[in-house]
Amino acid sequence: MIGGFDVVGAIDIDPQKVGKDLGDVLGLGKSLGIKVENDADKVLKDSDPDVVLHSTGSYFDKVYSQIMRAIRVGTDVVSTCETLSWPWYRYPDLAELIDNYARDHGATVLGAGVNPGFVFDALPAVLSVALTKLNKITVIRSLDASKRRYSFQRKIGLGMTPSQFTEALSRGEITAHVGFPESVLLLASIIGLRLDRVEEGQEALIAERNYETQYFKVGPGQVKGVVGHGSGFIGGREVIRVELRACVGCEDFEEVRLEGEPSITWRSTGTPGDPATAAVIVNLIPRVLSARPGLITLKDLINYSYAEYNAI
Repeated sequence: MIGGFDVVGAIDIDPQKVGKDLGDVLGLGKSLGIKVENDADKVLKDSDPDVVLHSTGSYFDKVYSQIMRAIRVGTDVVSTCETLSWPWYRYPDLAELIDNYARDHGATVLGAGVNPGFVFDALPAVLSVALTKLNKITVIRSLDASKRRYSFQRKIGLGMTPSQFTEALSRGEITAHVGFPESVLLLASIIGLRLDRVEEGQEALIAERNYETQYFKVGPGQVKGVVGHGSGFIGGREVIRVELRACVGCEDFEEVRLEGEPSITWRSTGTPGDPATAAVIVNLIPRVLSARPGLITLKDLINYSYAEYNAI
């Protein structure tokens, strides 16, 4: 049992983990009697889980077959796949396929995490309840990339030249942040806004001096991080904006600005991404288990509609 839940199986394709006891892989200092296996179908059949916690990729089209395996045995799924948080934006056909398949098999599927799933969407939606009139929401997240894991530092292009960053991003060799439009659309859905369009963009931040992390050395003129945004518009005006700034030496904080009546600014000292993501998906398990079958979003679990909207 971990965190009040009985763990009945573990799936991974990493040869360094396959065959080992899950307790050893997690560094618990004790055996759990559960071997990490790479045969997903076997684990799902033998363990008969109530819910699968899925964390393998950012793009729904790359992981939907994995989710289908879980649905096939009638198992609910909570996934950290960023684009699954609002899949109708990029993958409307796959979203319909998964929704219908999940309904037919009595399974519930949810995409969630920290971003999307909390900082850029659920958090400002909850804060908006304190306003009687809402004009615009701006969310800024800044984080020190040097404190993050290797895979995060790599995906934002640390140590690359600007041209290498642009080319690697366009080829999909790195992703930087995934999920800006999904967060904007999820937030709009939760609070009841109907957007006319959304847009996103991100670019490299260039070092002006030498930096060094546990994994990368960054020299002047090389990429030290990334800055990006997602925006939602109504009538040609930006009404939602989410921004992420991740770089070596960046300050850790989140800030939510709600413009309206009254106007509110909320600021934190930063949310640790990995442990917070784990907490979000684990804490949502009871809600997912009691939710309707099919493909759902956080809107189905958190629904705050503002009293009046007025874009200025």
